[in-house]
Amino acid sequence: MSTSTHTETPDTLSVQNDASPRSVFATTHWSVVLTAGRSDTAQAHVALEKLCRLYWYPLYAYVRRRGHSAADAQDLTQEFFARLLERRSLSAADPNRGRFRSFILTAMNHFLADEWKKGVAKKRGGGQALISLDMAAAEERFDLEPADDAAPDKLFERQWALTLLDEVLDRLEQEHQSAGKDGLFHALKQTLMGTRESQPYAELAPKLGLTENNVRVAVHRLRKRYRELIRNEIAQTVESPQDVEDEIRHLFNVLSDR
Repeated sequence: MSTSTHTETPDTLSVQNDASPRSVFATTHWSVVLTAGRSDTAQAHVALEKLCRLYWYPLYAYVRRRGHSAADAQDLTQEFFARLLERRSLSAADPNRGRFRSFILTAMNHFLADEWKKGVAKKRGGGQALISLDMAAAEERFDLEPADDAAPDKLFERQWALTLLDEVLDRLEQEHQSAGKDGLFHALKQTLMGTRESQPYAELAPKLGLTENNVRVAVHRLRKRYRELIRNEIAQTVESPQDVEDEIRHLFNVLSDR
C-alpha cells in the first residue's frame, strides 16, 4: 500500500453522485460485520478482515501516540483485533449510533482502559494472530511521520483519511494494470490533486502521444472513477447514502485541517 500524502481539493473530492446512491448498499462490510455480532460466519470474518486492513494502521499509530512502546503497541493492536472477532465485541456495534470509524476508535479506547486497569503484561507472540498485520512495517512508517502536537484522536482521523485514500489509489492502479494501462495511470495520477484549471494538460499530451483534448477526457474519466471508488469504500462503513455524503465531507475537512 502506498503512503503518499494527499492534498485533494473540494474539486477532487466532490460529493457529486457518480453512481446510483442505493447501488452500493445492498450488502456492505458494515452490515455484514453487524451480522457477525449474532452469528459467526465465514462471510462476516472476510468482511471484518477487509475493514481491519483499512483501520489497523491508524489504530496502531493511535496507540503509539497514546504513549505505548512499539512492542506494546504491536501486541495491543493485534490483541484488539483478535477480540474484535469475538461475537460479544461485535454485538456492541450499532450503525444508528455513528460511523464504523467512530465505533472502532471507541472500542479501542475501551480496550486500552480495560488493559490498563488489569495491568496485564503482554507476552510477545503469546496470542494467536487471527489477522495478518505487518507490525514491523507499521513501526517504520510511524517513525517517518512528522511530529504533531494535535490530540491522538485527531491524528487518528487524519491517518484514517490518508489510509482510505491510499487504499482507493491502490485499487485504481490495480484496475489500470489489469487493463494494460498502468503507464497512463502513472502519468495522470498527479492530476488527482488540485483543481482542473491547474492541470498540465499541454505538458502531458506530447509525453503520452495524445491530443490535449484526449488528455482532458482521460483525466475526467480517472477523476470520475476515483470519486466512485472513494464513495464505494466509504459506503462499506456507513448505513445510508446520506451518510456517504457526510463522511466524504468529513474526510475532506480532516485533510484540510492542518
